[in-house]
Amino acid sequence: MPRNPITQILDSYPLVVLDGAMGTELSQRGADLNDPLWSARLLMEQPELIRAVHIDYYSAGADFATTASYQATFEGFARRGFSQEQTADLMRLSVSLAAEARDAFWSETANRLNRPRPLVAASVGPYGAYLADGSEYRGDYGLSIADMMDFHRPRMAILAASGADILACETIPCLDEARAIVRLLHEFPDVWAWVSFSARDGDSTNYGESIADCAAEIGAHQRVASVGVNCTAPEYITSLVGKMHAVTDKPILTYPNSGESYNPLTKTWSGHDSCEAFASDAQTWYAAGARVIGGCCRTTPAHIRALVETLRI
Repeated sequence: MPRNPITQILDSYPLVVLDGAMGTELSQRGADLNDPLWSARLLMEQPELIRAVHIDYYSAGADFATTASYQATFEGFARRGFSQEQTADLMRLSVSLAAEARDAFWSETANRLNRPRPLVAASVGPYGAYLADGSEYRGDYGLSIADMMDFHRPRMAILAASGADILACETIPCLDEARAIVRLLHEFPDVWAWVSFSARDGDSTNYGESIADCAAEIGAHQRVASVGVNCTAPEYITSLVGKMHAVTDKPILTYPNSGESYNPLTKTWSGHDSCEAFASDAQTWYAAGARVIGGCCRTTPAHIRALVETLRI
């Protein structure tokens, strides 16, 4: 199988830089995402806007673009009357948009200086994202591991064969869902994945499990390229990173939210953030052991540029 794409970059650079938010960035650019499909809705309606966001993140210094497939599921699109093949085509489109943006960016010689060739991470959101009721922030699905494997298998199969460089299995609220995902990796022997949990404090997943226990178990899987946390308040990240770094040799990744607070019932954000504070915090996360850093909800290309200027240049 191919080498771990995360460690390939870390062989030559001290840090892998991820991109920032997709959904909230699309909203900032005028897209209407008041929809259970969230950013996946734009795959149908405004794919060119998704491509533009990817280009802006690459231009800001990101080594990965994460596809707009977080909420792209067969079940979700079936509710809109899409066939299985139409849904699979939209999932493939999410990868094509990121790859096209990367290729356009990389075709300019000036963009190749002092950085690795950017890659594409195919987003695999949690079961709770499909429900669109905030349960990805709780993990209380009431499903067995086998049930979750059945849910994730069709989408992972499409994305694993899409040409993406890695699967970004993200915002995972509970250990059982991560177990379901890594068991499925046995069915796709040439695919790498990162597994990123969501956390409610500096010690526990959103479901309440020890983040150290989660990192130790999931990080031991052969084809898990990196393990970490995302979609989590920045003030918890240093503690979480340190606990994970102590129990696994896999690169630790983190891409927290901007620092604003989200209400999953009203689907609104409140509070303030700054790119400078985010980049400064990232230095602390790096010191704690994180080697793959980016941003999640409400972060922007400006946040990623500040991160690059602080930790990479």
